[in-house]
Amino acid sequence: MIYRNGYSILGYGCMRLPSNDAEAEKLVMKAYESGINYYDTAYVYKGKEEQLGKILAKNGIREKVQIATKLPVYLVKKPEDFDKFFDEELRRLQTDYVDNYLMHMLPDETTWKRLLEMGIGEWLEKKKAAGQIRKVGFSFHGSTDIFLKLLDAYDWEFCLVQYNYLDENAQAGRQGVEEAAKRGIPVFIMEPLRGGKLTKGLNKKAKAIVDKSDKTAAEWGLSWLYAQDTITCVLSGMDSMDVLEENIRIANNGQKNSGETQMNSEDSKQSAETNTKYEFTEEDFATIEKIKDAINSKKNIPCTGCNYCMPCPFGVDIPGCFKCYNTSYNDGFMSGETEYVMALTLKEETGFASQCKQCGKCEQVCPQKIPIRASLKKVKRRLEPPYFIIVKKVAAHFYKRGKL
Repeated sequence: MIYRNGYSILGYGCMRLPSNDAEAEKLVMKAYESGINYYDTAYVYKGKEEQLGKILAKNGIREKVQIATKLPVYLVKKPEDFDKFFDEELRRLQTDYVDNYLMHMLPDETTWKRLLEMGIGEWLEKKKAAGQIRKVGFSFHGSTDIFLKLLDAYDWEFCLVQYNYLDENAQAGRQGVEEAAKRGIPVFIMEPLRGGKLTKGLNKKAKAIVDKSDKTAAEWGLSWLYAQDTITCVLSGMDSMDVLEENIRIANNGQKNSGETQMNSEDSKQSAETNTKYEFTEEDFATIEKIKDAINSKKNIPCTGCNYCMPCPFGVDIPGCFKCYNTSYNDGFMSGETEYVMALTLKEETGFASQCKQCGKCEQVCPQKIPIRASLKKVKRRLEPPYFIIVKKVAAHFYKRGKL
């Protein structure tokens, strides 16, 4: 395993840990034994802080890994909320300190100034002096210009951004990643495979390029990131042993020699760095460009399926609608239409785009800044043609009768 700034280049995003505690424990322990020393969770990841805390405490490895969790700044209304949320997180995690503490989805300077006026600067310094918080950072989903301004707003010790080969020039983008690294701020990456879009979600043209290559789709996406030494750690939400093992293989596969230090159950937190380079050739970069061109040849809505927009007060399955829409372009109209009917009709409560009442609540919390209301209109126009009313009624009829 390669380590940068004391962190394994592959980190564990715990939001998608299986709800079954035994399964989750097997995954976390396999990750730990394979050298992964960074585990990311958040206050709003339902049950995940408790789950991670329980696993680390049970196996006696809390001191041997680094935990990252997040202050839900969008829920903070008064200064007392800082302790309210933080104390609850410590209880859930069964620990008395957090290694990396993030301002979750910090949107802009205005929000940060509001928090500073509430005294968060002094509060963070107090927690750091007491050893309860080791490093302070922020996660971000906005534009490059806002990200660059936020870098100047505080003495940040790390940051977490969405970044992958398809989003190279979106959100913080390459410019933001390189500027943060230039300032000595470790950069952590989320959505490295765009919520599965860069693996299972590839269109036929892009998939054909991958199938003819010597790498899997996941390997292309992750290796492209590892090859950039401006990146400290890439988070992956590994929800199965197969995915975990493949990601570990990919993280280890780019090492140019065998001199890397391996973390094991007897080690303390990793700090050694023997080789931070990851092999990725000019030809590999050229292949990435071909894959990108193939993906961008289709009309897609850039949804990662993060579900921050859910639940919709009117029952719209927003990520589901966008997934079907994209499928209709990537894999053919009938594939998308069939998925739309099957996925959104055959359940107790439908979630069609036509149910949208244009309230706009979803757009206020969308990390990708997708114009959701306008995009749902696109979904409706494409996937709910005049005959769709009949299709919907027939499908619902058979579903209720238990024949589908």
